[in-house]
Amino acid sequence: MKTNIILAIRQELELQVDEKTKQSYQSFFKEPVTAYGVKTAIVNKIAKDRFKDVKPLGKQAIFALCEELLESDYNEEAFIALQWAYWLHEEYEPGDFAIFESWIEKYINNWAKCDTLCNHAVGSFVERYPHYIDNLKKWTASENLWLRRASAVTLIIPAKKGKFLSDIFQIADSLLQDKDDLVQKGYGWMLKEASIKHQEEVLDYIIRNKILMPRTALRYAIERMPKDLKKKAMAKP
Repeated sequence: MKTNIILAIRQELELQVDEKTKQSYQSFFKEPVTAYGVKTAIVNKIAKDRFKDVKPLGKQAIFALCEELLESDYNEEAFIALQWAYWLHEEYEPGDFAIFESWIEKYINNWAKCDTLCNHAVGSFVERYPHYIDNLKKWTASENLWLRRASAVTLIIPAKKGKFLSDIFQIADSLLQDKDDLVQKGYGWMLKEASIKHQEEVLDYIIRNKILMPRTALRYAIERMPKDLKKKAMAKP
């Protein structure tokens, strides 16, 4: 049954290839990507329809299917796998963190895969088990840029809710002078979402650190702020 589900998903994706989408796909990424060229709305529908088939199999079997989809390297298959992983968030257990970490190390190779996994599945996991934020802090020192980006983008949704502010600042401290623009954008995005509930604290953080903070990160971080505060943040020290 498991093999049949994977084959059925791949057949559906092949039937839904859109040439315009396929041709434009690479333009969204710096690194080479593997993609069928299927519109996101259609991929999402396939994920939802097929999840009904796999749900009775249980979490461990679904995670095994997710891994098989991730191994293919196709962005659309990864999106389906990572959506399925998130839809199991009410069943997460502490041991699942190691699975998510291994997926980042083995299969995540562009920002779309990173953000789909971390914004949703890993973000939900750390809301359920907050002490694992210490593991995110360890990721900030990794040579793997996707683990470094993941350390920040995992906290996007908690940041919107006003959670984990001191941890967010600690992670931003560790990533402050990262050379990769995808990491800079990741922690800038995290600070931007934290500013929804903590505008004054985030602004103070930016002003204290703007001499060291790359312009890319700074611009992301102030995106939600009113014009006068943006001007204050961008002013030369």
